[in-house]
Amino acid sequence: MRIVLLGPPGAGKGTLANLIKGKFAIPHISTGDILREEMKAESALGKKIKGYVESGALVPDEIIIQIIENRLTEKGAPREGYMLDGFPRTTAQATALDAILKKIGQPIESAIYMETTLPMIVSRLTGRRVCRECGAVFHMTNRPSKKGNVCDSCDGELYQRADDNEETIRKRMDVYLTSTTPIIEYYQKQEKLLKVDGNKESEDLLQELSDEFNENKAAHRD
Repeated sequence: MRIVLLGPPGAGKGTLANLIKGKFAIPHISTGDILREEMKAESALGKKIKGYVESGALVPDEIIIQIIENRLTEKGAPREGYMLDGFPRTTAQATALDAILKKIGQPIESAIYMETTLPMIVSRLTGRRVCRECGAVFHMTNRPSKKGNVCDSCDGELYQRADDNEETIRKRMDVYLTSTTPIIEYYQKQEKLLKVDGNKESEDLLQELSDEFNENKAAHRD
């Protein structure tokens, strides 16, 4: 299974990705996680990335493309399928991804687009809290930590990301709609696009996708 998860920040891609990973046992490659690892390490690349992220701008294509190519072609890279989350976000990235995947013989099978409303996105992101130690994600209303301001798993401090404020979220949404909407058309033309309701609970979406994947497998067998 080789899939791409598409959707604006706050659509719930990370939560759905973890459920898909658990059910289908495929690696989850999150560009957000990779970028945050670089920022946490305070590498030269991480400091550059931080400036883009905190301003609500997209990290330049050349940086993201190189990071993804390294991850997909390095020793120990996934060979039995993968799930990309947060990439591609521009048509240039999508085209570059196709070229990378052609080289390794692992083309995309499905692009799952999570359609979500702006009020839902603002609600999800402004209430999000992240553990500084293990990266676990909580929500002040929907999934609060049982321990207050510390992580249920490791007792790490929970914090609100600098870009999880309403002003930056709205700016990120504008940037997303401008740069990413063409990708929907890109995968639609390839007949690989699958639209789902990102306002639904992730468990319900997982069931929908499971049914869809099972139907596709049955059709291919026929």
